[in-house]
Amino acid sequence: MYKLLKGRLMAVRLTLLVATLTLVVIGIAAIYSVGCSAQAGPAGQTGDLGNFIRRSFSEGGLWKKQLIFAGIGVVGFIAANLVNYRRLGAVSSWIYAFTLLLLGVLLLDMAVDIPFVPVINSARRWIRIGTTTTFLQLQPSEFCKLAYILALAWYLRYRSNYRNFSALIGPFALTLLPMVLILLEPDLGTVLLMMPILFTMLFVAGAKVKHLLIIVLMALLVSPLLWREMRPYQRIRISSVLLQSSWLQEKAEQYPALGKILVGKKFSATQLENEWGYHLTRSKFAVASGGMKGYGFRQGPFIKYDFLVHRHNDFIFAIIAHQWGFLGCLGLLGLYVIIISCGLEIAQHNTDPFGKLLAVGIVAMFAVEVIVNIGMTVGLMPITGLTLPLVSYGGSSLLVGMISVGLLNNIGRCRPFTVAHKPF
Repeated sequence: MYKLLKGRLMAVRLTLLVATLTLVVIGIAAIYSVGCSAQAGPAGQTGDLGNFIRRSFSEGGLWKKQLIFAGIGVVGFIAANLVNYRRLGAVSSWIYAFTLLLLGVLLLDMAVDIPFVPVINSARRWIRIGTTTTFLQLQPSEFCKLAYILALAWYLRYRSNYRNFSALIGPFALTLLPMVLILLEPDLGTVLLMMPILFTMLFVAGAKVKHLLIIVLMALLVSPLLWREMRPYQRIRISSVLLQSSWLQEKAEQYPALGKILVGKKFSATQLENEWGYHLTRSKFAVASGGMKGYGFRQGPFIKYDFLVHRHNDFIFAIIAHQWGFLGCLGLLGLYVIIISCGLEIAQHNTDPFGKLLAVGIVAMFAVEVIVNIGMTVGLMPITGLTLPLVSYGGSSLLVGMISVGLLNNIGRCRPFTVAHKPF
């Protein structure tokens, strides 16, 4: 491991690794607390998460599974440093094509029943590997995020690929193709990541701001058409953020046409509270009830009772806030700020266009994931099912996060070279 840390920017990269491992430990602790409350209660006697833990992982809970994922993630971190990152750029198109193939397999299950593609909550997001009793589930959309950043960084290393408006067709084609495939799974959370990553990398590469603004304006103009084509549940997820306003709820009930625009059907405040906005309301209660210091580790009603579903992955920030309060949340956000700052420092000290863009893309991925996940937890963004990087339960998510940090370490320790003036 020491050899992986040798080279340039050692202090920055060591700080990056410490912050990453601390987040992983926090995630394992939070997942452990969900299945092992310090207070005796009926949480384990319901049909929700408690039974799911005992039924699927009777050996000790989901946290043991996450601990194994963390070990695999460390292997992924090491693997990302075995070769110079520039060699990965040369094969990035093949990696990108392979992830698209995996996404295509998921969609093929809509027409032909594929035994290793499970349908969970009407979504096809996973590929199951193993027997019916012992198996792992890979989520191709998670790996597609990193493959996309690799391919896009390699493509944008040439100035001619982004300086003209017509030259932006290539980067947008690279982006829209996986977006469509992932949206059909459906997986709205991952789709929301890709455009911010694209715009960030284009801006850093040197694309003209006026071209990017024109594209944003075009997107705004077609958004009413996209809204019209959305499924009712997708509209409800977005509208639930706006419908936190009691004034808007009154107007939606008073004017049925407005209610139909917002949720695709007749609006009902009761239905919003008990169905559409149920998870959002409970999540905000969990965050607010933590106060300044929280209830303490494995303490509190949202640990004792199954008030909040998916609290081990999508809503794990609410559980952290519930146990460790506002101060704990500040500490968590501080660790993400450290990772993002270290990533930007690594990008700044690299004169290789591919390395710089790859580092910026990874930083943008982490930043958007954190903003979206925490935003949906506190009611500022629609609930999308996007995990909190390095913290939420999930093998694919954790592995991709550790590989991404490994690539940042790889970029930082490799000595930059240049054969001409600095490209940026």
